[in-house]
Amino acid sequence: MNNKTIYVIDDEKDICQLVSQELEQFGYTVRTFTTGAQACHALRTRPPALCIVDLGLPDMDGMELVKQLCDTHNVGIMILSGRNSVPDKVLGLELGADDYIVKPFIPRELVARVNSLIRRMKNSGPDPKSETRTAQFAGLNYDPKTLTMINADGKHTELSSAEHELLIKLLKAPKTILSRDQLMGESTGPFDRSIDVRMSRVRKKIENDPKNPEIIKTIYGVGYILTTDVSWNS
Repeated sequence: MNNKTIYVIDDEKDICQLVSQELEQFGYTVRTFTTGAQACHALRTRPPALCIVDLGLPDMDGMELVKQLCDTHNVGIMILSGRNSVPDKVLGLELGADDYIVKPFIPRELVARVNSLIRRMKNSGPDPKSETRTAQFAGLNYDPKTLTMINADGKHTELSSAEHELLIKLLKAPKTILSRDQLMGESTGPFDRSIDVRMSRVRKKIENDPKNPEIIKTIYGVGYILTTDVSWNS
């Protein structure tokens, strides 16, 4: 992953130009694409740090592209769309997006949120002191180097960067209540549902019954707690 390269996928050329100009002022390398197919082809040879995706693409539904990116590439995903409904925002986050910005937007706010997302992704990488260690908990084995979860049956499940960021913080503080701000690394605001949506994605990958979680419990009004012991092995 190139930490300074960002793909902007939007069929509106003026939006591509505006976003590119703003991000390039802050040292980013920006490549623009007007179709999902163009972006997918480029991703096979040079994955970026972040993809900024419009939902109204001419050749495919933007939500489908978000899902493909999340399933096949370890990149950050930011949706930039004119769709302002709560269901669209929640669906985008549930499919794997890390952030959702509504058009029209303030360019400098977009840059600030890109910087924040890139910083979180960088900070969520494996601890150099423990990069060779794996975490064992609740019958699961998690390898931070490859972002891979292995269950008792040997099934491998890959986590996204955003999912890894949440899980690794819980694994480093088992049986401790962590607030939403602690897990996100920034103030989320009382009505920000993104942390809850991302936690739901993590639960789907580790819980036997994600709707009635036993490993990661919600402490209502406070945050979340990993209920099991964790051991770290080389």
